[in-house]
Order: sequence, then C-alpha cells, then structure tokens
Amino acid sequence: MKRRAFLATAITGAAASQIACQYVPATPASAAPAAFELDEVSLADLASGLQQGKWTSEHLVQLYLGRIEAIDRNDARRGPQLGAVLALNPDAAAIAAQLDRERKDNRVRGPLHGIPILIKGNIETRDPISTTAGSLALSDWRAPQDAVVAARLRAAGAIILGKTNLSEWANFRSTHSTSGWSGRGGQTKNPYALDRNPSGSSSGSGAATSANLCAAAIGSETDGSVTSPSSINGLAGIKPTVGLVSRSGIIPISASQDTAGPMARTVRDVAILLSAMADADKAAPDYTRFLDPQGLRGARLGIARKFFESNAPLDAFLNGCVDALKKAGAEVIDPADLATHGQMDAPEQEVLFYEFKDGINRYLTRLPASSPARSLKDLIAYNEKNRSREMPFFAQELFIQAEAKGPLTDAAYLKARADCVRLSRQDGIDALLAKHKLGAIVTLTSGPAWFTDHINGDRDTGGCTTPAAVAGYPHITVPAGFYSGLPIGLSFFGAAWSEPTLIKLAYAWEQQMNARRKPAFLASVAS
Repeated sequence: MKRRAFLATAITGAAASQIACQYVPATPASAAPAAFELDEVSLADLASGLQQGKWTSEHLVQLYLGRIEAIDRNDARRGPQLGAVLALNPDAAAIAAQLDRERKDNRVRGPLHGIPILIKGNIETRDPISTTAGSLALSDWRAPQDAVVAARLRAAGAIILGKTNLSEWANFRSTHSTSGWSGRGGQTKNPYALDRNPSGSSSGSGAATSANLCAAAIGSETDGSVTSPSSINGLAGIKPTVGLVSRSGIIPISASQDTAGPMARTVRDVAILLSAMADADKAAPDYTRFLDPQGLRGARLGIARKFFESNAPLDAFLNGCVDALKKAGAEVIDPADLATHGQMDAPEQEVLFYEFKDGINRYLTRLPASSPARSLKDLIAYNEKNRSREMPFFAQELFIQAEAKGPLTDAAYLKARADCVRLSRQDGIDALLAKHKLGAIVTLTSGPAWFTDHINGDRDTGGCTTPAAVAGYPHITVPAGFYSGLPIGLSFFGAAWSEPTLIKLAYAWEQQMNARRKPAFLASVAS
C-alpha cells in the first residue's frame, strides 16, 4: 500500500527543509552482471523454447536460480545484491521435472506450463516456505494449502520458484517506513540505480522481474503496491477490479481494496498471467485476445492533470505522453480531472485502520497456538520485544492506531466507507467517465524512484493510484520512458470490470513506444 494519505504532510515538510538523506550503500557500477541467457525473454518465448526443446523446465529453474545467486543474494561476494527474493522453494526442481514429464506426454496445461515465476511474500503456498509478510513474527508460519491465486497459477503449470521481499506488512506498519524493507528480508534495491528505492509494497516482485530473476511475478495492492513498483521498475502491471482475483490465503490489509495482480515485462505477459489468476466466473477466458496494436485509434481518453500539475518536469513529461497518444489516434480530453481529486485520503485512512484490525485478527487466528502473534495486539507486543530487529529504522504507528479502532459496525467506519464509495465511484471515476464519454482516465503512474533513506523514510514522488484503489476499479501501468535515467509508467484506469479495454489501450501504447529497457544496475544516476 502507498501510504500517501499518511505521508503527505511529512513529505512536504521534508522537501521544504531539505533534510539530508542517509543512503543505502550502493554496489559499484563495475559489479553489474554479465548478459544472461534469459534476459528480457517473454512468457511466449519461454513457452516456444520449451515446446521446441531449447530448454526443459528443470533447466529454466536452474538458470533462474543461478541468476538469483549471482545478483540477488545478500551473502553474495559480488554483484548488486538486490535483496528481492525472500525465500526459494526447495521443491521447485522436482515440480519442474514433473511438468517436463507432462510435456513429454503431450499434456501441456497452457502458456504458463513449466515456467518459473515468483510470488509476493504475503501469499500462502503449500510449499515448504513460510508466508511472513516480511515479519519475523511469522517466520515459522507454513500454510497448509495454497492461496487460491497460487493454486490457480500452479494448476496452469507455473512453477512457484520462491517468494519475494516486500515492504513489511505490505507497508501498513508505520508512517515513517522505507519501502522495500522488511525485518525478515532487509532492504530491496532498485535495479536501475542501486541507491534508489524499488517502491512498495510489492518491491521484491518489481525488482526481481525487472532484473530478470524470474519470468514474471505476482504482487498485491491495497493502494499502489502493484502499479507503483511496476512503474518504478520499468514493468507492466495490473491491479484488477477487486473481486476478479480471489484474496483467500493472502495476508490482508483491506477487505474493500486488497487484490493480487500480475507484474511482468510486457503487457502480453500480464494478460497471460491475469487469465490464469482470475476467477473464471468473473473473467474473460483469455485476456490476450484484447491485445490490439491499433487499440488507441479512436479511443476517448481523459488526461488527469492534477496528480502532477505542481511538478513542472513531470507535467512536461506527461505532455509528451499526451502527444504520443494523439499520434496513435486517440481522442484526448485534456484536462479531465476528478471532481473529488484529493478528497479520498482521510476516509481511506479511516477505512484501512478498521479493516486492517478486523482482517489481520481473523487471519492470525489460523496460526498455531505456539505462534508468537495470533492477534494485532500480539504483533505490537512482539515488535516491541524485538525492537532491535523489527524496528531499527521505523516504528508501528499504524498498528497502534488500528488496534485502537472498534468493530466494523462502528458508525465512524460505516460513514468513512460510504464516503470512499461516493468520492471514488459515483462522484469520482464513474462521473468523469460519463461526463466525457471516456474509455479510460490517463496520467503518469508515479514519479521516478527516490533515494532509499532509512533515517527519513520514503520520499514519495507522487502518484495516481488512490482513486482506482479506493473504488476497487482496475488500473494498468505500462512503461512510458525515462526521467533522469529512471523509469516512469503511464497509467490507464477506468470503470469496474474494464480490464479488456485497459489491456487493449496499454498494449497499443506499449507497441508504439517500446519504452521498456532492461536495468544496468548502476550505483547511482544523476538527479
């Protein structure tokens, strides 16, 4: 979750006073890894190579494990040490061998058959690896079964290679946190510039996919946690309509906003993943059928200016994107801002406090009696007891504020939730789409990656994620280009269940711009 509502005042104050940052030490640029056989290889390329015998699934697993060892592991003597992978699946090779046997017997499950992916560390799997949300308190928690999304991916033939690091508790612990840091996994770095932040909370999924540690990855989002790290790591990412993908078996923040979503290097790849992940009763059977290189031609798009209007360089960057949309044949309404812009932060904050307390207490009751944390109150006590390991940089203000809330029957919660629905849907996205007869709303996803700073916390560079997140509506980001050597994505968001339209638009944009560039693992880039 991007805690913009909680951080806005702190960010403004920090920018005004020019507080000096303490940067995470960066690996020298000379440590950048050599070319990798699977660099930028798509899911379709992998499927074709497997079918033609270029690789076996066992071979792919070994190649990706070698890549992880070379550039990700924190105990590596050389390399960027990205810290994107939280835990590896010891059963991955055996699973790959079984899928190779199925392929040999002409039993191919689909386009993901035998392809290694990573999933975020808050998603349960039946593999012998913990589901921790990055917290040391859950180090021994091994779920008895897959989350529904993991089960669907596994049934489609994907190999779960391991779990990715994340902003601890999906960035819902402190107003002062550093994205990409967890007590269990340490700090994940940005593969474009190692002193920059990968954004959260699906930071490991974003950095790992961008760095080609896997074919693709799964993240989860409450507000910005798929789309922001996708943008900042040069990826395509989809936050689906809430309810399209099951949340069962995913450590919760918000019942009204949480969803898993795919993160990959191309729009086609996220469409393939979404087809496998989505609830068959609510989804298109194959989202790749909406990939249309001419999908922008004749589309009516509204440009939401207010998210970046106070940042002249980013506003200028958006101007270039608007020109490219027009060149591709889109009909652009500019500006087309939400009438409720900036009004959702306070009610969203209230909703998340209430829903987190309710959801996490329900979730933790599933843990064994021997677990050190079977309630939010237990978690707060655990963190205090283990302060040196769990809170060396930031505390747990959000936990404490959530614990003080009552049940979901409280009038304060019911009013805040009603306000969220009204401001984000009928007076927000729905109203704007209807007013201008738009197919989607478009703006930059985020600013460029900020410096990782464990003393002052995140310096969020802005973003557009809140309206679609609060509404529970779909949002896709796709690479748009680079600002000072750092990736920036373009967002398309719209009405509930409009994934087919958004995929069509994003794919056409991707085909025109071809803006994705693999990272160089630089020590830093010029500001």
